[in-house]
Amino acid sequence: MSDVFASVLGQPRAVAQLRAAAASPVHAYLFVGPPGTGKRTAARGFAALLLCPRGGCGECEDCRRALAGSHADVVLVERTGASISVEDARRVVRLASLSPVEGARRILVLADFHLVEEAAPALLKTIEEPPATTVFVVLADHLPPDLVTIASRCVRVDFGPIPASILAQALREEGIEAADADHAAAASGGRLDRARLLASDPGFSDRERAWSSVLERLDGTGATIATLVDELLAATDAVTEPIQRRQAAETEQLAARAKLTGERDARAERDLETRHRREQRRARIDELRFGLSVLAAGCRDRLARAAGDGSGRAAAAARAWADAAQVVQEAVEALERNPNEALMLQALLVRLSAAEGAGSTALAGAGAGAPRR
Repeated sequence: MSDVFASVLGQPRAVAQLRAAAASPVHAYLFVGPPGTGKRTAARGFAALLLCPRGGCGECEDCRRALAGSHADVVLVERTGASISVEDARRVVRLASLSPVEGARRILVLADFHLVEEAAPALLKTIEEPPATTVFVVLADHLPPDLVTIASRCVRVDFGPIPASILAQALREEGIEAADADHAAAASGGRLDRARLLASDPGFSDRERAWSSVLERLDGTGATIATLVDELLAATDAVTEPIQRRQAAETEQLAARAKLTGERDARAERDLETRHRREQRRARIDELRFGLSVLAAGCRDRLARAAGDGSGRAAAAARAWADAAQVVQEAVEALERNPNEALMLQALLVRLSAAEGAGSTALAGAGAGAPRR
């Protein structure tokens, strides 16, 4: 037998919980954890467990198709916009009412449910009391207030960041050089997809250095902030270039099929365009989140140096950099709300510039070093 969870890395508790649950499944499960930590892969493995006549052998037709995402009774439901709309919710309700195509169960995998927002009430009753043949697997990066009531109707399964050692080993097994694998794994935030992207990205180290230099370059002037924002956004744009090349090839393939058959599939075109926009947006969010994590680390380093000084003025510097770290965290949380990136970075750097100035001035007064400017 093959392991249907073989591709789920670094999540032993979640996998053990799902194996136990498959013996007597309930109507709904909520997988909660950061993106790239294996929730979708685990959902396919869980679906294979539920559909396989041999309890998840990993080798039968049901298992192979469930794991590949092509089983007729495993349906992945994606949002159509920036958040899950009421129309998306109505589509889920319609899908839940359908009978299984091939077997005794139908598994609906609902993606990105941390973005459920105003659509939550329209889904509550269906998720709470679905048809006996329907099992929901709800995926969410975190648990916002809008999802709390739905979450209370589900069995929760938590997914944490994948340990860097496991990610690095996976990258080495895929042919990545050890040093590059270690570097990418350490910077990935515990995400396999991100680690793979960084390991194959020749511009990654340059972008990391650019974000690392931001605090040192802030001098209190608007001109420097404007320059930094332009540079950081240009670097972020570069991240999507390989994605756009792949997407262009996919679009060409769809057009070639339409030319061959003589029939244009408008829905397939629309779905592909929607997926492409989502992929590009996710790549940008991932890159900005990575850059902000580098900034946060810089704030924490300054906080640690100030806290270690012990003087009263150093304590003031520590407070300034603690506040700066909180400002960065607020920017991270704002990313999911699709902010104007330029305005967000400008506002962030203005506040960080003020914190950096206050911290440096306090330490200079304490005799811990002169200000840089």
